[in-house]
Amino acid sequence: MTSTDPLLQPFQLKHLTLKNRVMSTSHEPAYSEDGMPKERYRLYHAEKAKGGMALTMTAGSAVVSRDSPAAFGNLHAYDDAIVPWLAELADACHEHDCKVMIQLTHLGRRTNWNKADWLPVLSASPVREAAHRTFPKTAEDWDLDRVVADYASAAQRMQAAGLDGIEFEAYGHLMDGFWSPATNQRDDEHGGALDNRLRFTWRVLDAVRAAVGPEFIVGIRMVADEDMDKGLSKEEGIEIARRLASSGTIDFLNVIRGHIDTDAALTKVIPLHGMRSSPHLDFAGEVRAATKFPVFHAARISDVATARHAIATGKLDMVGMTRAHIADPHITKKVMAGEEHRIRPCVGATYCLDRIYEGGGALCIHNAATGREATIPHVISRTDGPLRNIVVVGAGAAGLEAARVLAERGHKVTVLEASSQAGGQVRLAAQNPRRRELIGIVDWRLAELERLGVEIRYDIWAGRDDVLAYEPDAVVIATGGLPQNPPLDAGDDLVTSSWDIIAGSVKPAENVLLYDDNGGHQGMTAAELIGKAGARLELVSPERFFAPEIGGMNHVPYMEAFHRAGVKITINTRVKSVRRDGNQLVATLSSDFAEGWSEERRVDQVVVEHGTLPLDDLYLELRPLSKNGGAIDYERLVNGGEIFPEKNPGGRFLLLRIGDAVQARNIHAAIYDGIRFGLRI
Repeated sequence: MTSTDPLLQPFQLKHLTLKNRVMSTSHEPAYSEDGMPKERYRLYHAEKAKGGMALTMTAGSAVVSRDSPAAFGNLHAYDDAIVPWLAELADACHEHDCKVMIQLTHLGRRTNWNKADWLPVLSASPVREAAHRTFPKTAEDWDLDRVVADYASAAQRMQAAGLDGIEFEAYGHLMDGFWSPATNQRDDEHGGALDNRLRFTWRVLDAVRAAVGPEFIVGIRMVADEDMDKGLSKEEGIEIARRLASSGTIDFLNVIRGHIDTDAALTKVIPLHGMRSSPHLDFAGEVRAATKFPVFHAARISDVATARHAIATGKLDMVGMTRAHIADPHITKKVMAGEEHRIRPCVGATYCLDRIYEGGGALCIHNAATGREATIPHVISRTDGPLRNIVVVGAGAAGLEAARVLAERGHKVTVLEASSQAGGQVRLAAQNPRRRELIGIVDWRLAELERLGVEIRYDIWAGRDDVLAYEPDAVVIATGGLPQNPPLDAGDDLVTSSWDIIAGSVKPAENVLLYDDNGGHQGMTAAELIGKAGARLELVSPERFFAPEIGGMNHVPYMEAFHRAGVKITINTRVKSVRRDGNQLVATLSSDFAEGWSEERRVDQVVVEHGTLPLDDLYLELRPLSKNGGAIDYERLVNGGEIFPEKNPGGRFLLLRIGDAVQARNIHAAIYDGIRFGLRI
């Protein structure tokens, strides 16, 4: 049957037939090895191809020149060695009728000189980019000559690899650095009038077309409005789009709005939870209407309804759901099967991008299979071993994920939860109105467990006898942890936990000191809620910069809240002790850097955040009764084999603990524990 769903209609891009309107736009997951897209990179894209999308775009971006050093795992498009690796990736995606393109760029000032070969970083003019701390060199004529040639040879490599097309990045990089009045201060033939500012772009396009011929697909991801006073205006941006569309050298426009030279600006382009969804969709539609040309776009289009609307109303020709596919690479397949309700939601946490910008590989906050396709499946198969009766204690992130995976494998699973609701610390984090979307992590798993017939029993503070009553073959302890105080010389009984503030069980006082000796979302969330309650707040941290456990993009909304609430931030400082003085508290501060230094703060309330201690009483009680004594063979966990050593031949069940019941970590670690151990029982 022919579907009437707008998302499932084919799109003809020159000679290329895209089987539907769903794509993943170019982004760099930082899975490369030596600048090459090897197995991890290939499997990541192949999984999305299996999931039914029409087009996956690789790299964000692949660099065409040596003096464009990789800023976050970028592929080396200037190296001939990339061709066979890309060919293997393209073949893997083509098996599923998924087309493959790549994004090419010279990063310009969006990198740093102290990487790779330590070559000078280029831009149109020596205007610093704050995000990468770069003071770029002004590109000379010989620089531009060789970069143009580098673009052409890189395009030839992509064509030789069997890719279906390329797109250029003109969005905070070298090419659009010439377009923008904010970054182009030249007074030569490349500066001033728009014709001059486009001169380098036309040179690149002409050279690439000469190299790859007229039939190869060539597009451009372009900023059509920098949304800043000194930057490229909407009027000029749309004019550039018109000129490109009518030039005969470009086959599609991939449109974006905004600028990305600071963390705060980046989150307006790529919003996270608590910010607007699809903020630039209407703008992309304006560009399409103005150009009458194929337009692609992606910017927090995270749900199928919005994606369908974008196509049905003619705003876009292809809709990018890039972070959404990091959360669930099988979105299109589920739409085709009438199972939209089973799509794992992107909750906008942006853990994926924060990891990339902090130098790690992209990981989804609640899909631990993404980026680990070689060892963790996205679709859980039924076990070919014995079916077991398994008790999971705790219905937080780790316990819910373990229960889901175990049930998918065919085991009989019962979950025992002490509270009246599932979710644990995820539910606590979602108490911040700005982060309420996190509850999708819990809700999706509860829906899956209902589908799988898993029983969850609430309001049971499970003890040894409660567990043994089920006569389990295996017990998974996912009881999480409880907040602990930082080490204080005195005053343990006078401080308030960040959890109490977040949960609302303790109200912020008028004058508050928050001591965050953890550096994650917990302390920052408590601080945000205290500030929004109207309290006078000082946030004290022993770190060189505060909240090191969260990335730059998640940092932005916290800082906005802090500035609006007048929060004072003190770093490189510890709270040594707290004492009561009348109806106030006195916090004594100390320094790791200046022995003997101290100051005092007189406040109404001291709130502390120091992570959690495992809630492990039940685990310790069950250990002597278990076959493995709770032990795990880590070598076999990583490399394969039986992970439960036999410590007690007379034991009655296998026992393991996961998530924060082991140690204080984060949501992703809990989810990863749940799936990797669930696959091994």
